[in-house]
Amino acid sequence: MVRGLRRRAEPAWDLAPDGSGSCCRSHCRAGGGKERPVITWYAVYTRPHGEAAALDNLLRQGYCAYLPRYRTRVRHARRLQSVLRPLFPRYLFAGIDRSSMPWRPILSTIGVTDVVRAGDEPHPVATDIVTTLQEQEMAGAFDRLGRGDALRLGEFVRITAGAFQDMIGRLIELRDQDRVVVLLDLLGRTVRAQLEAEAVEAA
Repeated sequence: MVRGLRRRAEPAWDLAPDGSGSCCRSHCRAGGGKERPVITWYAVYTRPHGEAAALDNLLRQGYCAYLPRYRTRVRHARRLQSVLRPLFPRYLFAGIDRSSMPWRPILSTIGVTDVVRAGDEPHPVATDIVTTLQEQEMAGAFDRLGRGDALRLGEFVRITAGAFQDMIGRLIELRDQDRVVVLLDLLGRTVRAQLEAEAVEAA
């Protein structure tokens, strides 16, 4: 078992189930003044696109579970929408108190294909790895939200798509997460062009 988990992993136990990651607080926290269990983490291999189902069903069974995710944008009905995607497709982490919980029921959990093993036994994942992933995810370190998020007002940008492709202009406004306004010089006249954030990059 991984020692020293009680101090390092505690912040992760407070993640809400509807957040980017989830953990079963009721099992990770012992009530009535009892000593907290020592949780060992394992990597779980899921069915294709079965990460969310596996996460939900592991939590229902009382296991701790964490699904690392990142936020990205996808185009739907000609609009960009922000969605959450698994950071490691077909993988999540299950936390088990080996002194009181068997690991084999995980294999029959809906959405689960197998547990990563060393021989016949599940191979533990270092607690520091899980804790670091949770902290970085909560800080947005894995998010992929497009070029517009890294641009700064007043800097010169290059347009990469559309009618003004390859032109250089000055970024003067960030309308929202999807749109920006660029000041262009067209035939000696200054023109304001409203563009998708993904269609510009730093010049």
